[in-house]
Amino acid sequence: MKAFFAYFFGQGTETEFSLFTLAHFTPILLMLLAIWCIYKKRDVLAQSKYEEKLRYALAFALIICDMSYYWRLVGMPSLHPNAVENLPIGICAWTVIFCSFLMVGKSQTLFDIVYFWLLSGTVFALLTPTPLTYTGPTRFRYYQFWLEHTLGYIAVFYMIFVHKMRPTICSAFKSAAAMTVMVLMAYWVNTMIPGANYLYMARPEAAPSVLDILPPNFALRVSIMALVMVAMYALAYLPWYLKDRRAKE
Repeated sequence: MKAFFAYFFGQGTETEFSLFTLAHFTPILLMLLAIWCIYKKRDVLAQSKYEEKLRYALAFALIICDMSYYWRLVGMPSLHPNAVENLPIGICAWTVIFCSFLMVGKSQTLFDIVYFWLLSGTVFALLTPTPLTYTGPTRFRYYQFWLEHTLGYIAVFYMIFVHKMRPTICSAFKSAAAMTVMVLMAYWVNTMIPGANYLYMARPEAAPSVLDILPPNFALRVSIMALVMVAMYALAYLPWYLKDRRAKE
């Protein structure tokens, strides 16, 4: 039993997960299926007497998924012997935390922030989940990663379809301001702690990712990332802009 837990909660030394395989696409397809089911049953869910309990259960699942990442590292310090890569600084981690509070409090401000963070930032984690390179479907980290990165989308689209929440132009500015605070914090930590690479601003990841195409120069790297985020914010808001324009016509 001890050997099983050491294997399940540990990670391999060779590649166990490959991009654009069944192990990659299956969690994304399951997420899309869950969002489609929420859309189809949105009226039933809105009127259900269990609706609040459902939101609380999803909030609990979100927090547990995020916390379990750190519990695993505490239980197996050999995976990461120092705190450099383990501080709670990053878009994905705070998106999960904010989504959990969103499900409990139905805060429009939190919705504004996480809507754009999800569709503009964490979407890249779905496309190139590089942290899974050495942890395939037989490892705990695989399931923790996918639950953490897909439940946020389920939570946001639940609020859109069931509680009729939506972003506005002002929402984009709120989200951008919150992201700016996160970027400044990550930059400060990267300069204070040798080897830190929060938000991947210092250097590309060791494993292949979409960030590999960025230049190593810090100024160029951050400038390109900022331009990409502006474009992604615009793309995330485009469906709502078209919806409003069609309604006016």
